[in-house]
Amino acid sequence: MNQHIAGTDDTEYALVIENADRPSLIGQMIEDMFTRQPVEVDTKALSGDEQSRLILLNNGRIAASSPLQEIESSLLLVNSDRYITGAVSLENIEYPDVITALTEAQFRLQGYPESNKEKLILVLISRYIERLSYEHGGVHRASFQRLSRLLDESGTESVYRRLGDADVDTHVYGVPDQVPPRGYNVKIHGGYMCDYRNSWFVVHQSETAAAALMAIETAPNEWKAEWTFNPNKVATINEVIRTNL
Repeated sequence: MNQHIAGTDDTEYALVIENADRPSLIGQMIEDMFTRQPVEVDTKALSGDEQSRLILLNNGRIAASSPLQEIESSLLLVNSDRYITGAVSLENIEYPDVITALTEAQFRLQGYPESNKEKLILVLISRYIERLSYEHGGVHRASFQRLSRLLDESGTESVYRRLGDADVDTHVYGVPDQVPPRGYNVKIHGGYMCDYRNSWFVVHQSETAAAALMAIETAPNEWKAEWTFNPNKVATINEVIRTNL
């Protein structure tokens, strides 16, 4: 799986915080979240009559923008429990364009307690891809390292029960320390080799959409990751998983 996390050499991402009315602490939180990432962060002061927003530049051109309030409510002022426990439904989660548009950049992230926010980006992208599968059908593949996570995390359990009950060919992967009960309409793939133990992937492929998140745990609670919406790359990743796991 590691070979599919290569990053891109021809893309330079930058985030510009255009801040008129949000506390300066918000800008600092954004800078802290991306300190270790291949994304430059800059701040631009605005007059008070303009909306505060976060702008993503791709090789100097605007690729996406999102209101700062949306970034606050989806990432900065929440923790992963909001998504893991199902405190907000799949349809009601906010997916800021500036985050989903950071495609094919190689991220290095830590989980709690080393970092309160970095890994949350991957959780948000995972939920975004799960929503694509729920809305578009097709094939959905997801790894959990340990299959018990599928049942232990109530929000995750709810999402995958919904995917299984919908018109989605749903496959789950992980070390089989706990197996979903009968009636749980997903296809289970269990194993003990490193691709089961160290991988975190969420893949959607259908006639109308394609998306893949690939992450490798390189050390305890340390992740290397990227995501893509390129249909050809998603098709390749999907086939590698299908034939090897």
